[in-house]
Amino acid sequence: MSITRCLTVQLASLALSLTVTAGPVSAQSTHVLVPADKLQWGPAPPALPAGAQISVLEGNPSEKGTVTLRLRFPANYSIPPHWHSMTERVTVLSGALHVGMGDKLDRQASQTLQPGGFVSLPAAMHHFAWTTTPTVVQISLEGPFDIFYVNPADDPQKRQTKR
Repeated sequence: MSITRCLTVQLASLALSLTVTAGPVSAQSTHVLVPADKLQWGPAPPALPAGAQISVLEGNPSEKGTVTLRLRFPANYSIPPHWHSMTERVTVLSGALHVGMGDKLDRQASQTLQPGGFVSLPAAMHHFAWTTTPTVVQISLEGPFDIFYVNPADDPQKRQTKR
């Protein structure tokens, strides 16, 4: 093969690889803008104990991809020990979230996160949360969202089906 032909093939390969690499970047040209006064709240999914509300800011929690959502918990709310198949990143926006690790909801072994506090919970880490005051958190994850209760009897969906 001549040097000119070899150089042409290399340049064509480079152009193709740049086009393929730039494709996904240009596909992300939209943005998400949600003013605080435009949040739409609704009941949290039945996988969470009753009383919480959810507002999905970005993505679809039941599909693969980036998801950002907010959960609003009433005072004296608790989520029993559970785990997820994905990393969960939680930022407290208002109120206070008490978070602990382990297979039992142990209020003495919890740490309190005030507004601005953050916790990143790796996939499969057993953890729990509870509140004493109304609390709003923002959660970021890679969907689909799932939740597995350490004690299957704590799963609100299983309790509902027994009625």
